[in-house]
Amino acid sequence: MIALGVILIILGLLVASLKFLLWIGIVLLIVGLVLNLVPIGGTRRRVW
Repeated sequence: MIALGVILIILGLLVASLKFLLWIGIVLLIVGLVLNLVPIGGTRRRVW
């Protein structure tokens, strides 16, 4: 999810007409980081 967010941010920056991809990428990046750092369903941290 983090990689997808980075790809969408890069695409949004490269193509000026696709600004919505930039915002979707930022949201995916933040959600991916939160899901990776916050343990869900237990105390064990998931490492991908």
